[in-house]
Amino acid sequence: PDMVTLLVRHGVDLNRRDRIHESSPLDLASEEAERLPCLQRLLELGATVNAADKHGADPGARTREGDSAFSPLVLLLGESAGSSPQEAEATQGFCFRAAQLLTCHGADPSACPPEACLTLLCLKGFRQHFRLLRLLMESGAAPHCSLHGPSCWSGFGVLLQQLDQDGSHGADLRKAQAALELMLASAPVVWLPESLEADLSGGRFGGEGLQALVGRLRPLQHSPAPLKHLCRVSVRRRLQPWPLDTKVQALPLPARLKRFLLLDQEGEADHPGTLDSVRVFAAQP
Repeated sequence: PDMVTLLVRHGVDLNRRDRIHESSPLDLASEEAERLPCLQRLLELGATVNAADKHGADPGARTREGDSAFSPLVLLLGESAGSSPQEAEATQGFCFRAAQLLTCHGADPSACPPEACLTLLCLKGFRQHFRLLRLLMESGAAPHCSLHGPSCWSGFGVLLQQLDQDGSHGADLRKAQAALELMLASAPVVWLPESLEADLSGGRFGGEGLQALVGRLRPLQHSPAPLKHLCRVSVRRRLQPWPLDTKVQALPLPARLKRFLLLDQEGEADHPGTLDSVRVFAAQP
């Protein structure tokens, strides 16, 4: 980090990419855990996650091949699947801290291409990467492709497909519902791709628990969201970036409203979760 600071004092361009691989200093700093202090120092000194590549201004800070500052994290998390538990835990911890730094400075983890999309990776592996998925959602990540919309990929469809392919169990369903709550709390309007709507209407998804989850998801596209849901989305957006917990606790609100904002519904019968509240709202005349 001190060397980075020294170079900047002597006029080094923090956003310049190399001529061969188009790697920026941020890209290189997000490749290994040992470089995390350099990543933090680069961002503190003004490195932008939306820098242009050598071919011209690119608002997504992506190369022609689609790489971004999140690409090394996607690669590391993919490789950690075959690692030992200790190595996987260390990799996930580094990726969490790096993603936190990048999202706090405006990086978009939900943009295309899909193979370089950190949000999509976490949705597909929500069982292993739920903590990172929560960070991304609470930092303002879109629950679908931020460039092309849900017609490219939709978090709702990804979750249901993963449960349908791998089998749905109690723990997985609870974690999937928590992931759905996070996505719903990040978007005032729920957009579902046409393919998912066809699957819902045709009853393609099997398993009693999964069918129940699908039944609670169906009204979201065809009914207006409750006012309290829209208020929660607005307040949570105002409090971004992550972490929201300490910011919500500092608000002059009753404890039950704080729990509602934090999606903590345990013991709050009069404040059902987003999926429940939408289902009740849709059933009213």
